[in-house]
Amino acid sequence: MEKKKIFILPGEMALARNPTVIATLLGSCVAICLFNNRMKFGGMNHFMLPTSETGIKSGKYGDYSTEKLIEGMLRIDKDFTSLTARIYGGASVVGHLNSSGFKIGERNIEMGLNVLKKHGVKIVENKTGGTAGLKIYFENDTGDVDVKMIAKSELTVRIEEKKKDLSGRRVRTLIVDDSSTVRSIIRKALSSDPKIHVVGEAEDAFVARNMILELDPDVITLDIIMPKMDGVSFLKKLMIHYPKPVIIVSSVAQKGSKMRLRADDIGAVDILDKEDLKLYEGIDKVKSILCPRIVSAASAYVKKREAHEVRDI
Repeated sequence: MEKKKIFILPGEMALARNPTVIATLLGSCVAICLFNNRMKFGGMNHFMLPTSETGIKSGKYGDYSTEKLIEGMLRIDKDFTSLTARIYGGASVVGHLNSSGFKIGERNIEMGLNVLKKHGVKIVENKTGGTAGLKIYFENDTGDVDVKMIAKSELTVRIEEKKKDLSGRRVRTLIVDDSSTVRSIIRKALSSDPKIHVVGEAEDAFVARNMILELDPDVITLDIIMPKMDGVSFLKKLMIHYPKPVIIVSSVAQKGSKMRLRADDIGAVDILDKEDLKLYEGIDKVKSILCPRIVSAASAYVKKREAHEVRDI
């Protein structure tokens, strides 16, 4: 007789007494498989975060989810010595919160292990951490778990290569703006951040083109209103011939404006209204807003565009 199959999503759990295959996909999330060796049944959870900072009780939090899973198992058989656990996931996967410095995967693992230890549940398998996602298939009548590694996509590989290249060095940044005053303010703000190195300044797109070819910056800040060629037209050419992470910094890039939407469609990784930076009130505001965006943009993968893709944008 074919076993029942259940696929659980983040924040869910499944517990069954009849033979069942419980499956899920994991990145930085964690899944715990509990098995009752005496009565031959089990259940699995899938949580996204270690705990709620506001006290919310939800299956997406590891402390609550794991407690509820144990509680459900003990409701059927009160003998906790018959329980064994297998724990999976918590990877540092590109695109997840792990890669942003939050270490969500590590914290999820720690929470799951702590709750199991608190209840004295024996852990018979621990396949956590790493950098790859997992597919988990739990046979709840035998306790067996089939673990398959999820192959990395080309995009994931490229982003990882970028992050590796950037590790241990400063983000090379080129400032493009026709105003020498604005360039000076932005340079001072960026240069005050030890993670950023300003490699040059350009007053128009033609000077910028030559500097990009010569200096190969990781990130470009780009104004829109400039002489000879506007920033949007230059952005189009960059995306076709030499794609780079570009942050638009312009007074005509207000939220909801057509110019902002055009720049976003063409491929700018971030867009800032100069008014939000309070450029003439000192560098502190500029630093607090622009520097984190520069560092984040450096690891973005920018896809090369075909001419027909940006022609009518």
